[in-house]
Amino acid sequence: MTDNDNKIKGWWYLMVKKRIFITLLGLALLTNGCSFSAASLWPSLSSSSPKASRAVNQRVVIKPSEENKQNQTSLNSIGNVNPPKLGATDFKVKAPQSARSTGTFVGKKVVNLRGDLERLQQSVDSQNNDLQSVRSKSNMNSKVYHDRVAAMRSKLQLGTTPGNPILVERWNAAQEQLEKVNADIGEMNSLSSRVAAAAAMSTYLLDATRASFGLSGAIDEDHSQLEILEDEVSQTVVLIERLLTELSDDIRRQSNYVGNERNQLNTLALAIKNGEFFGPSLASTAYSMNTVNMSNNRAVTNSVNRGRPLVVIRFNQENVNYEQALYTAVNKVLQSRPDATFNLVAVSSVKGGTAKAALNSNETRRNAQKVLRSLVDMGLPPSRVSLSATSSSSGNEVHLYLR
Repeated sequence: MTDNDNKIKGWWYLMVKKRIFITLLGLALLTNGCSFSAASLWPSLSSSSPKASRAVNQRVVIKPSEENKQNQTSLNSIGNVNPPKLGATDFKVKAPQSARSTGTFVGKKVVNLRGDLERLQQSVDSQNNDLQSVRSKSNMNSKVYHDRVAAMRSKLQLGTTPGNPILVERWNAAQEQLEKVNADIGEMNSLSSRVAAAAAMSTYLLDATRASFGLSGAIDEDHSQLEILEDEVSQTVVLIERLLTELSDDIRRQSNYVGNERNQLNTLALAIKNGEFFGPSLASTAYSMNTVNMSNNRAVTNSVNRGRPLVVIRFNQENVNYEQALYTAVNKVLQSRPDATFNLVAVSSVKGGTAKAALNSNETRRNAQKVLRSLVDMGLPPSRVSLSATSSSSGNEVHLYLR
């Protein structure tokens, strides 16, 4: 055999080995692809019993150093939350100019109107002092409240025991402090009523002053004094309107703030009960978190997709720690869709006969109600969640879907 024949034979041998390798590699990839497709099937929610199947877990691997860094970032962002900024304007009135009475009928009218303006301005000055006082008190109460909440969140972020009595005591103190802030809003509302009455009085004085120009029996000095008085009343009207507007803004900000913080306290109470920090109330989500796989606790978080559950909670053990995975999934959806609504499905097992299936159905419905209560405690309005039930050949589960 020649050297050329040997080369051809060697080349042919290499080509055969290469084709065998490519064929084996293709079969391996095809096998893996079939496995992925089968694993990605999800149970149907129709009246018929769906096949038992499992979701493909989309795992986010977080290294310990990265996790600590993320926790610290979340802690810093939450601890620096400040109460809403109230108005800072000091509404000082300018006293009217003094003028002698001309002795005419219109001159006497000017004296009376000026006296009414002085009394009105004294009332406005008192109302301004009350406003500055209630603002100072409300800011102080809000700061004390936030300091207490920040201390609780810090402890929860670092880790603590479930139902820590020290945190329970701090939570009660924070709730009492928030009620003080709410009482400040009551004082603002009362003050707003008095300022509104002053605004009505100032409008009446302005109309009366302008109408006095049409009275007969006036001399030139009377009209000169009326012009000065009209300017002074107009300035007072503008000042009172500004005061009333700023006070209304303060009331609106504080009312929204107290309502939001009540939701935050509800979420914080749930966190204290479980001994772990979830995050801010879902009613006003402040920051987003990475999706975390909770397979050790039989709670699996999946990608946001209408056809797949956001969370699958498998109740196959006594205490299923599902709250963190549930919060994370819903919080992630609300970051991109604040108006999102959800469907909570109780999936009961049909294994074990009719009697067992009935027991499973009742148990799973109770589990779904428990999950619903957790969502409400986290700040999600009950009107945003609907409940339904179905059966499956798998174990008892609760699925949360994006509606």
